[in-house]
Amino acid sequence: QVQLVESGGGLVQPGGSLRLSCAASRNIASINLMGWYRQFPGKQRDWVATVTSGGGTKYADSTEGRFTISRDNAKNTVYLQMNSLKPEDTAVYYCNAEIMLNVFWGQGTQVTVSS
Repeated sequence: QVQLVESGGGLVQPGGSLRLSCAASRNIASINLMGWYRQFPGKQRDWVATVTSGGGTKYADSTEGRFTISRDNAKNTVYLQMNSLKPEDTAVYYCNAEIMLNVFWGQGTQVTVSS
């Protein structure tokens, strides 16, 4: 089991940047897959990016080149650096961790991109 707490969301202008953090309640070094998802109003949750325990990363087409996922096992934290933000990136962003066959989620953090 793990508890996840996201932070770093907020209001940013188009073209701006934000860094989201996901703090875990336990050591994450043994958690193979950790990632970020986002949910638009009235829509299902969409995958954004994943980072493996070895540091390998994958991105959704809509975010590749603008977003960077990383993990700091010493701090039990996963990050999502978001650059060149667009209004269509406005959503609630969720962190998740896959442990064995279970998936754990944080409570989400709101990101609003607007002028």
